[in-house]
Amino acid sequence: MTSPPPDDDARHTLRHSEQDAIVAARDPDTPQTRAPSYRLAFMDTEFLLREELRPVRLQLELLKPQMVMDERGVVSTVVMFGGARIPAPQDAGRARTPTLAALSSYYAEAERFARLITERSIACYGREWVICTGGGPGVMEAGNKGAHDAGGQSIGLGIVLPHEQAPNLYVTPDLAFNFHYFAIRKMHFLMRARAITVFPGGFGTLDEMFEALTLIQTGRMRPVPFLLFGTEFWNRIIDWQALADAGTISPEDLALMTFVDTADQAMAAIDAFDHGAG
Repeated sequence: MTSPPPDDDARHTLRHSEQDAIVAARDPDTPQTRAPSYRLAFMDTEFLLREELRPVRLQLELLKPQMVMDERGVVSTVVMFGGARIPAPQDAGRARTPTLAALSSYYAEAERFARLITERSIACYGREWVICTGGGPGVMEAGNKGAHDAGGQSIGLGIVLPHEQAPNLYVTPDLAFNFHYFAIRKMHFLMRARAITVFPGGFGTLDEMFEALTLIQTGRMRPVPFLLFGTEFWNRIIDWQALADAGTISPEDLALMTFVDTADQAMAAIDAFDHGAG
């Protein structure tokens, strides 16, 4: 808990909530003070978790990371989506499948890409081009590791899952977040995105990729460099041209994304992107 403002702070003529929280914690122990109804509403976790308070929790989950990133000076991010199961090259021998083992090369490319982006971020005093991942293992770990090794900060937007999972150790601690609502987490991925990269992955990666593409396609988000790492992987699992041929997307929608295979290609694509075209 932060210290309450001094009594002579002109910005706070009314008594501050933190002051009352301190006083309430010292209340005498009586049947009345132990009653749930007596708790200060903003200190009552049981109350805040009620079904009727969901709109408030949604607002809090949107507001907290926003305030923290503002305080840390984060202006723009480079988003890295990708599979949690993709191993580092040195761990490829323990991969679940030969395909996952082969995809370990993209762990290395993700790490190198994040390092190059973070070098650019440091030149902007760490305010722009901040790497942002889901904070987990695999490609996400590679992204945070690349930023860490370059000497910069990076963001990890975690989500509570049924199995225990902590943020990877390369996320900047003060920029490690944990979400309950997938929708709010997705908003934070995209609200400051200066570029979006998508590495090979599973259902979660596909979900994030298609939602972001849909927002750009429908004009709900301005176009940004949208890079798919792994040309062979993406063309094998999705027949993009078939969607255009069927008329379910427009032929020009295929231009929303760029396929790359290396970090250097990705950097060149970002630099070549025509922001005025959107």
